[in-house]
Amino acid sequence: MPMLSYEPKYRVSGGTLVGGDLFDFWIGPFYVGFFGVASAFFATLGTALIIYGAAMGPTWALFRISIDPPPISYGLHMAPLREGGLWQIITVCALGAFISWALRQVEICRKLGMGYHVPIGFSAAIFAYVALVVIRPVLLGAWGYGFPYGIMSHLDWVSNVGYQYLHFHYNPAHMLAVSFFFTTTFALGLHGGEILAAANPGHGGSVKYGEHESVYFRDTIGYSIGELGIHRLGLFLAINAGVWSAVCMIISGPFWTHGWPYWWNWWLSIPIWSHL
Repeated sequence: MPMLSYEPKYRVSGGTLVGGDLFDFWIGPFYVGFFGVASAFFATLGTALIIYGAAMGPTWALFRISIDPPPISYGLHMAPLREGGLWQIITVCALGAFISWALRQVEICRKLGMGYHVPIGFSAAIFAYVALVVIRPVLLGAWGYGFPYGIMSHLDWVSNVGYQYLHFHYNPAHMLAVSFFFTTTFALGLHGGEILAAANPGHGGSVKYGEHESVYFRDTIGYSIGELGIHRLGLFLAINAGVWSAVCMIISGPFWTHGWPYWWNWWLSIPIWSHL
């Protein structure tokens, strides 16, 4: 359906949280709003600061550029720009951009008269980021526990945290997070394949509809969750993937300081087999 045929129905005034009619405007097909302006401001400023930090660094090699957090010795205090202060300001910009974008999504939902499923789902991803750069460092007492902004340096940070707790994949919250990530991909992959198969029949075939899709899954796995149900399931799985990935980091260090394999000693102590 051409954009112009349904755009007037949804390009309506109202629904804004801040700014009223002053920020209630569009650029082309995109709604802006106060939080759209705020998100663009923070994103632009944060990107400029990353480029500035790269200019101060020893290299312009893309994979080696890194904006590092302050040393642990600074604790939760502000650090000089060259010693992690830049990382702190960029983190504030990232938080401002992400949260503003989520609130812009809220405004769009209010305009369309729909539920807040999209901003709620996006908020799970924001929570995972906040857990790494705010919650966990605050609980550990230093901004230096946040991850660096760089490609190889970030991968090194992930690897080092994993080795710090021996086998990080023994972290029970990590197990849940990975399971939800894979299950989300699998479930929505099945759904996407089904929709493509129904909407793109072979030469001479007719386009299939919801009844055929439900029958297909009833015939193959014995149950169809339905057209609305699969999207609710996808949202549930995706939100849990983000939430548990945040939890697995928050509990590593502030609440569990040993190797994660040792956490499972309680399992070996269950009476039914502890004497074997």
